[in-house]
Amino acid sequence: MLYHAYELTHAALAPMKALCRAENTITENGLNPWAETPPGRALHAAFQLFDGVTGRYGRPAWGIDETTVEGAVVAVVEEVQVCSLFCDLLRFAKDDDVVPTGTQPKVLIVVPLSGHYPTLLRGTVEAMLPDHDVYVTDWRDARDVPVALGGFDLDDYIETVMDALRFLGPDVHVMAVCQPAVPVLAAVALTAAEDDPSQPATMTLMGGPIDARVDPTPANMMIAGRDRGWLESAVVSHVPWPHAGVFRRVYPGFVQLSGFLFKNLERHIDAQVTYFNDLVKGDGDSADQHRAFYEEFLAVMDLPVEFFLQTVERVFQNFDLARGTLTHRGRIVDPAMIRNTALLTVEGGRDDICPPGQTVAAHDLCPNIPADRQDNYLHADVGHYGVFNGRRWRNDIQPRIAAFMAENSRAL
Repeated sequence: MLYHAYELTHAALAPMKALCRAENTITENGLNPWAETPPGRALHAAFQLFDGVTGRYGRPAWGIDETTVEGAVVAVVEEVQVCSLFCDLLRFAKDDDVVPTGTQPKVLIVVPLSGHYPTLLRGTVEAMLPDHDVYVTDWRDARDVPVALGGFDLDDYIETVMDALRFLGPDVHVMAVCQPAVPVLAAVALTAAEDDPSQPATMTLMGGPIDARVDPTPANMMIAGRDRGWLESAVVSHVPWPHAGVFRRVYPGFVQLSGFLFKNLERHIDAQVTYFNDLVKGDGDSADQHRAFYEEFLAVMDLPVEFFLQTVERVFQNFDLARGTLTHRGRIVDPAMIRNTALLTVEGGRDDICPPGQTVAAHDLCPNIPADRQDNYLHADVGHYGVFNGRRWRNDIQPRIAAFMAENSRAL
Protein backbone atom coordinates (compact mmCIF):
# COMPACT_ATOMS: atom_id res chain seq x y z
CA MET A 1 0.00 0.00 0.00
CA LEU A 2 2.93 2.35 0.64
CA TYR A 3 3.92 2.52 -3.02
CA HIS A 4 0.32 2.80 -4.16
CA ALA A 5 -0.26 5.74 -1.82
CA TYR A 6 2.82 7.41 -3.29
CA GLU A 7 1.57 6.87 -6.85
CA LEU A 8 -1.93 8.10 -6.00
CA THR A 9 -0.51 11.26 -4.45
CA HIS A 10 1.34 12.07 -7.65
CA ALA A 11 -1.77 11.29 -9.69
CA ALA A 12 -3.78 13.71 -7.54
CA LEU A 13 -1.21 16.44 -8.17
CA ALA A 14 -1.36 15.98 -11.96
CA PRO A 15 -3.88 18.80 -12.63
CA MET A 16 -1.84 21.30 -10.62
CA LYS A 17 1.34 20.15 -12.34
CA ALA A 18 -0.33 20.73 -15.71
CA LEU A 19 -1.31 24.23 -14.58
CA CYS A 20 2.31 24.91 -13.58
CA ARG A 21 3.53 23.87 -17.03
CA ALA A 22 0.90 25.99 -18.76
CA GLU A 23 1.80 29.06 -16.68
CA ASN A 24 5.49 28.54 -17.35
CA THR A 25 4.90 28.24 -21.12
CA ILE A 26 2.81 31.43 -21.19
CA THR A 27 5.31 33.40 -19.10
CA GLU A 28 8.48 32.18 -20.80
CA ASN A 29 7.01 32.95 -24.26
CA GLY A 30 6.17 36.52 -23.33
CA LEU A 31 2.39 36.02 -23.48
CA ASN A 32 1.78 37.12 -19.87
CA PRO A 33 1.53 40.94 -19.79
CA TRP A 34 1.97 40.95 -15.97
CA ALA A 35 5.04 38.73 -15.96
CA GLU A 36 7.47 41.54 -15.07
CA THR A 37 5.30 43.10 -12.38
CA PRO A 38 6.09 42.24 -8.72
CA PRO A 39 2.89 40.16 -8.33
CA GLY A 40 3.55 38.44 -11.66
CA ARG A 41 7.11 37.50 -10.72
CA ALA A 42 5.95 36.22 -7.33
CA LEU A 43 3.21 34.10 -8.93
CA HIS A 44 5.64 32.68 -11.50
CA ALA A 45 8.14 31.88 -8.74
CA ALA A 46 5.43 30.14 -6.70
CA PHE A 47 4.46 27.95 -9.65
CA GLN A 48 8.08 27.03 -10.32
CA LEU A 49 8.69 26.25 -6.66
CA PHE A 50 5.64 24.00 -6.46
CA ASP A 51 6.54 22.23 -9.70
CA GLY A 52 10.08 21.62 -8.48
CA VAL A 53 9.33 20.20 -5.03
CA THR A 54 6.56 17.92 -6.32
CA GLY A 55 8.44 16.71 -9.39
CA ARG A 56 9.37 13.12 -10.16
CA TYR A 57 12.93 12.93 -11.33
CA GLY A 58 14.32 10.07 -13.36
CA ARG A 59 17.84 8.77 -13.55
CA PRO A 60 20.17 11.76 -14.10
CA ALA A 61 22.81 11.63 -16.80
CA TRP A 62 26.45 11.58 -15.73
CA GLY A 63 27.05 14.43 -18.15
CA ILE A 64 30.84 14.07 -18.10
CA ASP A 65 31.93 14.75 -21.68
CA GLU A 66 35.47 16.01 -21.12
CA THR A 67 38.26 16.43 -18.62
CA THR A 68 41.61 18.20 -18.52
CA VAL A 69 44.83 16.18 -18.62
CA GLU A 70 48.08 18.12 -18.20
CA GLY A 71 46.41 21.30 -19.40
CA ALA A 72 44.79 19.74 -22.46
CA VAL A 73 41.04 19.23 -22.81
CA VAL A 74 40.33 15.54 -23.49
CA ALA A 75 37.03 14.04 -24.64
CA VAL A 76 35.40 11.46 -22.34
CA VAL A 77 32.84 8.80 -23.29
CA GLU A 78 30.96 6.31 -21.14
CA GLU A 79 31.68 2.66 -21.89
CA VAL A 80 29.92 -0.28 -20.24
CA GLN A 81 32.64 -2.85 -19.56
CA VAL A 82 30.58 -5.52 -17.78
CA CYS A 83 26.79 -5.74 -17.68
CA SER A 84 24.95 -7.66 -14.97
CA LEU A 85 21.39 -7.80 -13.70
CA PHE A 86 21.67 -5.06 -11.08
CA CYS A 87 24.89 -3.29 -12.03
CA ASP A 88 26.97 -2.09 -14.96
CA LEU A 89 30.71 -1.64 -14.62
CA LEU A 90 31.03 1.74 -16.31
CA ARG A 91 34.28 3.23 -17.58
CA PHE A 92 34.83 6.92 -18.30
CA ALA A 93 37.10 6.38 -21.28
CA LYS A 94 39.34 9.17 -22.53
CA ASP A 95 40.30 9.76 -26.14
CA ASP A 96 42.82 6.97 -26.70
CA ASP A 97 44.84 9.06 -29.15
CA VAL A 98 45.53 11.62 -26.40
CA VAL A 99 45.64 9.37 -23.31
CA PRO A 100 46.46 5.82 -24.43
CA THR A 101 44.87 3.00 -22.47
CA GLY A 102 47.18 1.71 -19.75
CA THR A 103 49.07 4.95 -19.17
CA GLN A 104 47.00 6.00 -16.14
CA PRO A 105 46.31 4.01 -12.96
CA LYS A 106 42.93 2.28 -12.85
CA VAL A 107 40.53 3.30 -10.09
CA LEU A 108 37.31 1.48 -9.25
CA ILE A 109 34.85 3.73 -7.41
CA VAL A 110 32.25 1.60 -5.65
CA VAL A 111 29.15 3.76 -5.42
CA PRO A 112 26.56 3.48 -2.61
CA LEU A 113 23.40 1.51 -3.24
CA SER A 114 21.44 3.55 -0.74
CA GLY A 115 18.60 5.37 -2.47
CA HIS A 116 20.23 7.97 -4.69
CA TYR A 117 21.45 7.26 -8.19
CA PRO A 118 25.19 6.72 -8.72
CA THR A 119 25.39 10.14 -10.40
CA LEU A 120 25.36 11.71 -6.93
CA LEU A 121 29.09 10.97 -7.07
CA ARG A 122 29.60 12.97 -10.26
CA GLY A 123 31.96 15.34 -8.42
CA THR A 124 33.94 12.37 -7.09
CA VAL A 125 34.44 11.03 -10.60
CA GLU A 126 35.27 14.44 -12.09
CA ALA A 127 38.04 15.02 -9.55
CA MET A 128 39.62 11.61 -10.14
CA LEU A 129 39.42 11.69 -13.95
CA PRO A 130 42.38 13.88 -14.95
CA ASP A 131 45.02 11.51 -13.58
CA HIS A 132 43.21 8.15 -13.40
CA ASP A 133 41.39 5.63 -15.56
CA VAL A 134 38.05 5.68 -13.72
CA TYR A 135 35.47 2.89 -13.42
CA VAL A 136 32.27 2.98 -11.34
CA THR A 137 29.62 0.53 -10.20
CA ASP A 138 26.57 1.96 -11.97
CA TRP A 139 23.71 0.36 -10.03
CA ARG A 140 20.36 -0.33 -11.64
CA ASP A 141 17.06 0.78 -10.12
CA ALA A 142 15.35 -2.28 -8.62
CA ARG A 143 11.94 -1.15 -9.86
CA ASP A 144 13.23 -1.56 -13.42
CA VAL A 145 14.39 -5.18 -12.98
CA PRO A 146 11.68 -7.83 -13.66
CA VAL A 147 10.99 -9.89 -10.55
CA ALA A 148 11.29 -13.14 -12.50
CA LEU A 149 15.03 -12.48 -12.98
CA GLY A 150 15.75 -12.97 -9.29
CA GLY A 151 16.86 -10.95 -6.28
CA PHE A 152 19.99 -9.21 -5.09
CA ASP A 153 21.41 -9.38 -1.56
CA LEU A 154 24.52 -8.34 0.35
CA ASP A 155 26.35 -11.50 -0.78
CA ASP A 156 25.58 -10.56 -4.39
CA TYR A 157 26.90 -7.05 -3.74
CA ILE A 158 30.20 -8.43 -2.42
CA GLU A 159 30.38 -10.80 -5.41
CA THR A 160 29.79 -7.86 -7.78
CA VAL A 161 32.79 -6.04 -6.28
CA MET A 162 34.95 -9.18 -6.52
CA ASP A 163 33.94 -9.66 -10.16
CA ALA A 164 34.90 -6.05 -10.93
CA LEU A 165 38.29 -6.51 -9.24
CA ARG A 166 38.92 -9.70 -11.22
CA PHE A 167 38.01 -7.93 -14.45
CA LEU A 168 40.25 -4.93 -13.79
CA GLY A 169 43.29 -6.84 -12.58
CA PRO A 170 45.78 -6.58 -9.72
CA ASP A 171 46.98 -3.03 -10.41
CA VAL A 172 43.59 -1.43 -9.68
CA HIS A 173 42.89 0.95 -6.80
CA VAL A 174 39.47 0.60 -5.18
CA MET A 175 37.50 3.38 -3.46
CA ALA A 176 34.37 2.79 -1.38
CA VAL A 177 32.19 5.78 -0.63
CA CYS A 178 29.97 5.43 2.47
CA GLN A 179 27.81 2.27 2.56
CA PRO A 180 30.07 0.16 0.26
CA ALA A 181 32.92 0.32 2.80
CA VAL A 182 31.73 -2.93 4.41
CA PRO A 183 31.22 -5.01 1.22
CA VAL A 184 34.42 -3.64 -0.33
CA LEU A 185 36.50 -4.56 2.71
CA ALA A 186 34.82 -7.97 2.65
CA ALA A 187 35.54 -8.42 -1.07
CA VAL A 188 39.21 -7.52 -0.66
CA ALA A 189 39.50 -9.86 2.36
CA LEU A 190 38.01 -12.74 0.36
CA THR A 191 40.35 -12.21 -2.59
CA ALA A 192 43.26 -12.10 -0.13
CA ALA A 193 42.15 -15.35 1.52
CA GLU A 194 42.20 -17.00 -1.91
CA ASP A 195 45.57 -15.41 -2.76
CA ASP A 196 43.75 -14.11 -5.82
CA PRO A 197 46.00 -12.06 -8.15
CA SER A 198 43.15 -9.54 -8.49
CA GLN A 199 43.80 -8.13 -5.00
CA PRO A 200 43.82 -4.32 -5.43
CA ALA A 201 46.95 -2.25 -4.88
CA THR A 202 45.14 0.12 -2.53
CA MET A 203 41.77 0.31 -0.79
CA THR A 204 40.30 3.67 0.22
CA LEU A 205 37.29 3.61 2.56
CA MET A 206 35.47 6.94 2.85
CA GLY A 207 32.86 7.73 5.50
CA GLY A 208 31.67 4.13 5.81
CA PRO A 209 30.09 2.17 8.70
CA ILE A 210 32.86 -0.38 9.29
CA ASP A 211 31.88 -0.40 12.98
CA ALA A 212 28.55 1.35 13.53
CA ARG A 213 28.87 0.79 17.29
CA VAL A 214 31.34 3.69 17.47
CA ASP A 215 29.62 6.95 18.48
CA PRO A 216 26.25 5.81 17.06
CA THR A 217 24.07 8.50 15.50
CA PRO A 218 20.34 8.79 16.28
CA ALA A 219 19.67 7.08 12.94
CA ASN A 220 22.00 4.21 13.91
CA MET A 221 20.23 3.77 17.23
CA MET A 222 16.78 3.92 15.67
CA ILE A 223 17.53 1.27 13.05
CA ALA A 224 19.27 -0.93 15.62
CA GLY A 225 16.03 -1.12 17.59
CA ARG A 226 13.78 -2.17 14.72
CA ASP A 227 13.27 -5.85 14.05
CA ARG A 228 12.80 -7.40 10.63
CA GLY A 229 9.03 -7.66 11.04
CA TRP A 230 8.68 -3.95 11.70
CA LEU A 231 10.89 -3.05 8.74
CA GLU A 232 8.95 -5.30 6.37
CA SER A 233 5.61 -3.86 7.44
CA ALA A 234 6.64 -0.20 7.70
CA VAL A 235 9.16 0.55 4.93
CA VAL A 236 9.07 -2.35 2.46
CA SER A 237 6.64 -2.27 -0.45
CA HIS A 238 5.87 -3.93 -3.78
CA VAL A 239 6.66 -2.18 -7.05
CA PRO A 240 3.36 -1.36 -8.76
CA TRP A 241 2.41 -1.59 -12.41
CA PRO A 242 3.47 -0.25 -14.96
CA HIS A 243 7.12 -0.45 -13.81
CA ALA A 244 9.15 -3.31 -15.30
CA GLY A 245 9.82 -4.63 -11.78
CA VAL A 246 6.11 -4.91 -10.91
CA PHE A 247 5.53 -7.13 -7.82
CA ARG A 248 9.20 -6.94 -6.77
CA ARG A 249 9.62 -6.21 -3.05
CA VAL A 250 11.77 -3.13 -2.53
CA TYR A 251 12.82 -0.51 -0.06
CA PRO A 252 11.44 2.50 -2.00
CA GLY A 253 13.76 5.37 -2.72
CA PHE A 254 11.12 7.89 -1.72
CA VAL A 255 11.12 6.45 1.81
CA GLN A 256 14.87 6.96 2.09
CA LEU A 257 14.49 10.46 0.63
CA SER A 258 11.87 11.41 3.21
CA GLY A 259 14.35 10.44 5.93
CA PHE A 260 17.03 12.67 4.41
CA LEU A 261 14.58 15.56 4.10
CA PHE A 262 13.19 15.39 7.61
CA LYS A 263 16.66 14.96 9.08
CA ASN A 264 17.54 18.49 7.91
CA LEU A 265 14.04 19.84 7.34
CA GLU A 266 14.77 23.42 8.44
CA ARG A 267 17.75 23.68 6.10
CA HIS A 268 15.71 22.39 3.14
CA ILE A 269 12.86 24.80 3.89
CA ASP A 270 15.31 27.68 4.05
CA ALA A 271 16.75 26.60 0.71
CA GLN A 272 13.30 26.68 -0.91
CA VAL A 273 12.60 30.13 0.52
CA THR A 274 15.92 31.36 -0.86
CA TYR A 275 15.08 29.81 -4.23
CA PHE A 276 11.71 31.59 -4.29
CA ASN A 277 13.36 34.93 -3.50
CA ASP A 278 16.01 34.37 -6.18
CA LEU A 279 13.29 33.72 -8.75
CA VAL A 280 11.41 36.87 -7.76
CA LYS A 281 14.62 38.93 -7.97
CA GLY A 282 15.54 37.39 -11.31
CA ASP A 283 18.78 35.89 -9.99
CA GLY A 284 18.93 33.18 -12.64
CA ASP A 285 22.37 31.81 -11.77
CA SER A 286 21.47 31.11 -8.13
CA ALA A 287 18.11 29.62 -9.15
CA ASP A 288 19.80 27.36 -11.71
CA GLN A 289 22.27 26.09 -9.10
CA HIS A 290 19.38 25.34 -6.72
CA ARG A 291 17.46 23.47 -9.42
CA ALA A 292 20.50 21.45 -10.46
CA PHE A 293 21.16 20.36 -6.86
CA TYR A 294 17.57 19.40 -6.07
CA GLU A 295 16.95 17.66 -9.38
CA GLU A 296 19.85 15.38 -8.41
CA PHE A 297 18.91 15.15 -4.72
CA LEU A 298 15.24 14.35 -5.38
CA ALA A 299 16.05 11.66 -7.96
CA VAL A 300 15.89 8.37 -6.06
CA MET A 301 15.97 4.67 -6.87
CA ASP A 302 14.53 1.60 -5.14
CA LEU A 303 16.69 -0.98 -3.35
CA PRO A 304 16.17 -4.76 -3.60
CA VAL A 305 14.55 -5.83 -0.34
CA GLU A 306 17.04 -8.66 0.25
CA PHE A 307 19.99 -6.29 0.12
CA PHE A 308 18.30 -3.68 2.31
CA LEU A 309 17.25 -6.09 5.06
CA GLN A 310 20.59 -7.91 5.13
CA THR A 311 22.52 -4.65 5.29
CA VAL A 312 20.42 -3.42 8.20
CA GLU A 313 20.81 -6.72 10.05
CA ARG A 314 24.49 -7.43 9.38
CA VAL A 315 25.93 -3.90 9.40
CA PHE A 316 23.75 -1.83 11.74
CA GLN A 317 22.27 -4.40 14.13
CA ASN A 318 24.68 -7.32 14.49
CA PHE A 319 27.88 -5.46 13.46
CA ASP A 320 29.09 -8.69 11.86
CA LEU A 321 32.25 -7.35 10.22
CA ALA A 322 33.48 -5.59 13.37
CA ARG A 323 32.73 -8.68 15.49
CA GLY A 324 34.40 -11.10 13.10
CA THR A 325 31.18 -12.95 12.25
CA LEU A 326 30.47 -11.67 8.74
CA THR A 327 30.08 -14.45 6.20
CA HIS A 328 29.88 -14.55 2.42
CA ARG A 329 28.03 -17.57 1.06
CA GLY A 330 28.87 -19.47 4.20
CA ARG A 331 32.56 -18.46 4.39
CA ILE A 332 33.88 -16.29 7.22
CA VAL A 333 35.22 -12.92 6.05
CA ASP A 334 38.57 -12.30 7.76
CA PRO A 335 40.17 -8.88 7.03
CA ALA A 336 43.32 -10.06 8.79
CA MET A 337 44.07 -12.01 5.60
CA ILE A 338 44.80 -8.75 3.77
CA ARG A 339 48.56 -8.24 3.45
CA ASN A 340 49.20 -6.90 -0.03
CA THR A 341 46.63 -4.09 -0.26
CA ALA A 342 47.41 -0.69 1.23
CA LEU A 343 44.61 0.84 3.33
CA LEU A 344 43.52 4.48 3.54
CA THR A 345 40.48 5.62 5.55
CA VAL A 346 38.90 9.05 5.18
CA GLU A 347 36.49 10.61 7.68
CA GLY A 348 34.69 13.93 8.08
CA GLY A 349 34.81 15.65 11.44
CA ARG A 350 31.24 16.91 10.98
CA ASP A 351 29.84 13.71 9.49
CA ASP A 352 26.48 13.01 11.15
CA ILE A 353 25.81 9.83 9.16
CA CYS A 354 29.11 7.94 9.66
CA PRO A 355 30.85 9.90 12.43
CA PRO A 356 34.59 9.76 13.05
CA GLY A 357 35.70 6.40 14.39
CA GLN A 358 33.35 4.22 12.39
CA THR A 359 35.58 4.06 9.30
CA VAL A 360 39.00 4.17 10.95
CA ALA A 361 37.99 0.96 12.75
CA ALA A 362 39.04 -0.84 9.56
CA HIS A 363 42.69 -0.52 10.58
CA ASP A 364 42.20 -2.66 13.69
CA LEU A 365 40.58 -5.33 11.53
CA CYS A 366 43.58 -5.40 9.16
CA PRO A 367 46.60 -5.96 11.44
CA ASN A 368 48.70 -7.67 8.76
CA ILE A 369 48.89 -4.69 6.43
CA PRO A 370 52.30 -3.10 7.08
CA ALA A 371 52.02 0.07 9.16
CA ASP A 372 53.74 2.17 6.50
CA ARG A 373 51.01 1.15 4.03
CA GLN A 374 48.14 2.31 6.26
CA ASP A 375 46.91 5.85 6.77
CA ASN A 376 43.85 7.73 8.04
CA TYR A 377 42.80 11.24 7.06
CA LEU A 378 40.30 13.12 9.22
CA HIS A 379 39.11 16.38 7.68
CA ALA A 380 37.69 18.32 10.60
CA ASP A 381 35.57 20.71 8.53
CA VAL A 382 33.48 18.45 6.29
CA GLY A 383 30.22 16.61 6.81
CA HIS A 384 29.20 13.38 5.14
CA TYR A 385 28.59 14.81 1.67
CA GLY A 386 31.77 16.88 1.84
CA VAL A 387 33.90 13.75 2.24
CA PHE A 388 33.39 12.98 -1.45
CA ASN A 389 32.04 16.14 -3.06
CA GLY A 390 32.54 19.88 -3.05
CA ARG A 391 35.45 22.29 -2.68
CA ARG A 392 37.18 20.61 0.26
CA TRP A 393 36.93 17.23 -1.45
CA ARG A 394 38.60 18.65 -4.58
CA ASN A 395 41.24 20.74 -2.81
CA ASP A 396 42.08 18.72 0.31
CA ILE A 397 40.81 15.14 0.27
CA GLN A 398 41.22 14.02 -3.34
CA PRO A 399 44.90 15.04 -3.54
CA ARG A 400 45.61 12.98 -0.40
CA ILE A 401 43.91 9.94 -1.92
CA ALA A 402 45.74 10.36 -5.24
CA ALA A 403 49.08 10.66 -3.45
CA PHE A 404 48.37 7.53 -1.38
CA MET A 405 47.54 5.59 -4.54
CA ALA A 406 50.70 6.78 -6.27
CA GLU A 407 52.88 5.85 -3.28
CA ASN A 408 51.42 2.35 -3.11
CA SER A 409 50.95 1.57 -6.79
CA ARG A 410 52.19 -1.69 -8.26
CA ALA A 411 52.09 -0.55 -11.86
CA LEU A 412 53.02 2.32 -14.14
